[in-house]
Amino acid sequence: MPINLLPRLVRVSTRLTCPVCSIVSADPSTFTGAIMGIFIAALIVGTGAIVAKLVYSSRDRICLGNGFGRMEEERGDVISLVESEDDVVFQDTVPRLPPLTENGHHTTHAQIHPIPIASDPSLLLELKTRRPPSLDGRAGCETWSVDFAPDGAWFAWSMGHGIVWVVAWPLDSEESQDGERDRGDKSFSCGEPVWGLAFGPKPPKPPAGYHANTGKKTTGDRLLLATGLENGVIKVWNVLTGGLLFDLRGHEGVVRDLVFPPNGKLTLVSTSRDRTLRIWDLKHKAPKVQVLSGHKDWISCCCVSPDCSMVASVGRFDRMVCLWSLRSYTFIRNLTGAPHKTFYLLASCHFSPDGALLATAAFSGSSWWIDLWDPYTAEKLTTLVNYCEIYGQNQISAIQFSHDGLHMAIVTEDRALRIWEVGQKGMVMQTKEDRSSNGLCCNFHPQGGVVATGTRDGHVRFWKVPTVVPSLCHLSRSVLRHSVSTHQMEALPIPRRILEYLTYRNIPVRLQTPCSPEDDDWGN
Repeated sequence: MPINLLPRLVRVSTRLTCPVCSIVSADPSTFTGAIMGIFIAALIVGTGAIVAKLVYSSRDRICLGNGFGRMEEERGDVISLVESEDDVVFQDTVPRLPPLTENGHHTTHAQIHPIPIASDPSLLLELKTRRPPSLDGRAGCETWSVDFAPDGAWFAWSMGHGIVWVVAWPLDSEESQDGERDRGDKSFSCGEPVWGLAFGPKPPKPPAGYHANTGKKTTGDRLLLATGLENGVIKVWNVLTGGLLFDLRGHEGVVRDLVFPPNGKLTLVSTSRDRTLRIWDLKHKAPKVQVLSGHKDWISCCCVSPDCSMVASVGRFDRMVCLWSLRSYTFIRNLTGAPHKTFYLLASCHFSPDGALLATAAFSGSSWWIDLWDPYTAEKLTTLVNYCEIYGQNQISAIQFSHDGLHMAIVTEDRALRIWEVGQKGMVMQTKEDRSSNGLCCNFHPQGGVVATGTRDGHVRFWKVPTVVPSLCHLSRSVLRHSVSTHQMEALPIPRRILEYLTYRNIPVRLQTPCSPEDDDWGN
């Protein structure tokens, strides 16, 4: 009870003539007990109202199980599947690291952590963030995105608290110490938590005779890095100089994913929790933008087809897999399979290097699965499913095809990394089972052999993955499918068995990991 109401209550009670009030006015201890009783009753009622509100706002997580309280994008968020117009992000205060005085310069905010051989034979090394112990485990320290430069010479990761760290790759290369270009690690202070980042197209080679020490500036001295922030702003940096090139505004929610098309053009695709995609043309000083609308809720991820004709996006809660034309900026179709019997969420998507497959990842309380689609015919070709023994603790966070198209990296809650040979039942490689791995994202090195994964605690791990020499059949299919659609393939006068191989119809309709039971509760 507010203190300013106490004198008024005392005056009112003294004017009352009932026997009870006489007792109160006669016995001060009784009066104090009544005040305390009223205060405790008000406290209980207020606490009940708060708890009821929290339970109602978390109804979507409660119906899935306790493990979903740690869903990928919802740590510290308030989520409502029905009243999704309210996009509330990070209700608690996100702690910030001290801002850097100048971007693009050397930083000491991270260190290379040596890995014992007995820890995991596949784990090469780990980058750990140097931060005050008081910030460990706090909201805002997550590594939501990692990326390699197109030529593999740089690696970037969002190390939490609004800071992006860029380091020369490989980390132990002598070239990173003495070379013609500045190869030292760099940090960029973005001012807001970074949820998405992406390197721009590969810069052209500098002209003969160019040397960084001469101070000459050329068009080749540019490597773009786009960062998507929590406040909806996209900052585009020049990695080599540390300068801010663009400050793109328009999104009204968290910028969750960023992609540069592989054709080398200065075009940036962004997705946001404001339920829109935006396509930015960075060739102009004032970038032009195209807005694509159609999702009914947050957009988790997007990817661009290798021929740059389509953009795919997945909605986390509306469970829509949308295809858009990157040429006309129009909606093409929504990929829908048979209805699922359980509630589920979509997490990630990625095109195969030849563009003939689109992979989407989803999870429910008891399983996660990966669907492979034909983006040209909207047909679901196969599904890889994995079941979990513990209900509500089987989240899948990210997937990505390898650059040769033979393998797929999978980041889940129970294992830091899995490598799946596309179309096969088992895994080529998987890390030890560890429910504290906290994996959020992954990215293959352009030359293969290494996968980087980001974790919820702001660290990055580099894993050694198997390298396989592609068969002649696979190489032929990759080259052919990169420029020939499924409809064009079906019109060719070729044997049926060859056609099935070229269109991926030779893969079994359903695949299960070895530990999965035969019975399931999801639609086929």
